[in-house]
Amino acid sequence: MRPLRHENGSLLLLDQTRLPAETEWVACSDAAAVAAAIQNMIVRGAPAIGVTAAYGVALEAAKGRADSPAAFRLRMDEAIRILGKSRPTAVNLFWALDRMNGLLGKLEESNSLSDIPLSTSDLADRLLAEAQAMEEEDIAINRRIGAHGNALVPDGARILTHCNAGALATADYGTALGVIRAAHDAGKRIHVHADETRPYLQGARLTAWELMQDNIPVTLNCDNMAGWLMANKRIDLVITGADRIAANGDTANKIGTYSLAVLANYHRIPFYIAAPLSTIDLGMADGTRIPIEERPARELTEFRGIPIAPEGVRVYNPAFDVTPAELITAIITETGVLRKPFQKSILGAFR
Repeated sequence: MRPLRHENGSLLLLDQTRLPAETEWVACSDAAAVAAAIQNMIVRGAPAIGVTAAYGVALEAAKGRADSPAAFRLRMDEAIRILGKSRPTAVNLFWALDRMNGLLGKLEESNSLSDIPLSTSDLADRLLAEAQAMEEEDIAINRRIGAHGNALVPDGARILTHCNAGALATADYGTALGVIRAAHDAGKRIHVHADETRPYLQGARLTAWELMQDNIPVTLNCDNMAGWLMANKRIDLVITGADRIAANGDTANKIGTYSLAVLANYHRIPFYIAAPLSTIDLGMADGTRIPIEERPARELTEFRGIPIAPEGVRVYNPAFDVTPAELITAIITETGVLRKPFQKSILGAFR
């Protein structure tokens, strides 16, 4: 269920704005097209955005195979700048761009010391190989997250999830849904409750569709039903993904996640975050500093072109909120399950 693939010099992205009604692939041939696809949510989900951005750099590098070294570097700097402006909250985007830029810097430094420097065509090949490696690494990381998270899921668990942190939000398999997939594959009798996730409906359109494709039992519910489900003892644990985790464990995720954490805390239900270490921003001391993207008003006032609100109404449409670390039971990563105090366990995960 991969949402992206590199073929014949193009990056093909599964258009997630059209799911589940239509399956359509969008071809991108340069960094600007990839940046537009990220901004317009053709591809979304922090890990998927990171891998896609890496391919955006590689695509632009391929266009500069005949450039001079100086022109190639200017092209790369502009590509990274354009991609970096596409969405502000998901730190995986900047992690991926830094990794691609870091590799290019090392290759350029090596060239300056070599009698036979790499050509710009060689540099383009190396950058493409790096993007491909990041894609495969992400899949392996997600499977390790799933394996660690599976230990937290009891047989018969009723799991609530929010937004989409599945194969569609990663290179494949998923983070929060990776844990769910691992539990299902282990033979556990689980049942998933998927919040619809207003206003973009990633839960209704994407998560429910993904789980049904894998024959994992799922029930779709409105976002404002979550508290009632918990009060009636129909939820055993909550698992969500993340777009950025601060050094103290504060976590930015799709708008509505904070509300779930408050409800879960009140009802004494475990609340887990599943995310790769690349989603952790050690340079961000706490969640108050995480930039929160605001999306266009039309996402709230209309649905697929049909008005659902009075014309001219004022709109506030933040795409994310921040869940304080004290409301999070544990953070599931590829290196294991991080527990409180998160500042200590997070630092330990990077050693």
